[in-house]
Amino acid sequence: MEKISFKNKNGANIIMSAIVNFPPEFAGNKQYPAIVVTHPGGGVKEQTAGLYAEKLAEQGFITIAADASYQGESTGKPRQLENPYIRVEDISAVIDYLTTLSYVDRERIGALGVCAGGGYTASAAVGDRRIKALATVSMANFGAMLRHGWEGTESPEQVLAMLEFGSQARTDDANSGETVIFPIVPVRKEDASHEDLAQAWEYYRTPRCQKDTAPGHGAARSLTQLAVWDALNMVDLFLTQPLLIIAGRNAGSKWMSDQLYERAASKNKTYYVVEGASHMSLYDIPQYVGEALSKLSPFFKTNL
Repeated sequence: MEKISFKNKNGANIIMSAIVNFPPEFAGNKQYPAIVVTHPGGGVKEQTAGLYAEKLAEQGFITIAADASYQGESTGKPRQLENPYIRVEDISAVIDYLTTLSYVDRERIGALGVCAGGGYTASAAVGDRRIKALATVSMANFGAMLRHGWEGTESPEQVLAMLEFGSQARTDDANSGETVIFPIVPVRKEDASHEDLAQAWEYYRTPRCQKDTAPGHGAARSLTQLAVWDALNMVDLFLTQPLLIIAGRNAGSKWMSDQLYERAASKNKTYYVVEGASHMSLYDIPQYVGEALSKLSPFFKTNL
């Protein structure tokens, strides 16, 4: 494992912080397949993305988990910006970096995203053909989630209020110099409206996986992009790479993985449902992570 930093080539003068994991018996004069692992909204590289990256490296891959621009240990202001277009471009920026490494095979680069990272990864693969295979775990389409609720049952009418709030936040940011925030993770367990969110509180707000660099909120100005964004835009036309989707049977978010599977243009797509697992249990519970890895490792070995 090596902690590194590199300049994001997307023009915003961002320095990204990442962890690179190496396979056993790594030799710098050889070339290896590589996997970009993207963290959830509100998360950082040391949490679930880092766990999956570490475990996949043990299977023979170079893996990299980076903090998103404006988040974690990556630079950029305003802090905690969760702009979906930037999050998608971050994935391509990480691939840019991988292509500069002599020990990475440019023709064997894959991508894995967890939760919102899964939605961003699907969107990145639509346009970035350097992604040769992609997988998602507990995939969340951040825009659809805001429009239809965590379980997909709500009316999108409330989005107008989000857009008003986000728009006013931009004005307030510009005039006060202080960033208005909104919660991505409940501040208190009793604030959770359903079991998945209660588990999110436990994951992000307790010693289970709490990190100082992951405050659990986003810049409210992000809502003006998030609420009208769709991770599945053009997946029916251009998401043609091999695809593996993994979701928990008991996850309220499962409907978003269902939609990705139904709409993706790929002729080589597999949907694996983990019985008994919720959305959050696939983040770090050994039983469920192990089951997910039992599908991820052979998928990437076959398709990279």
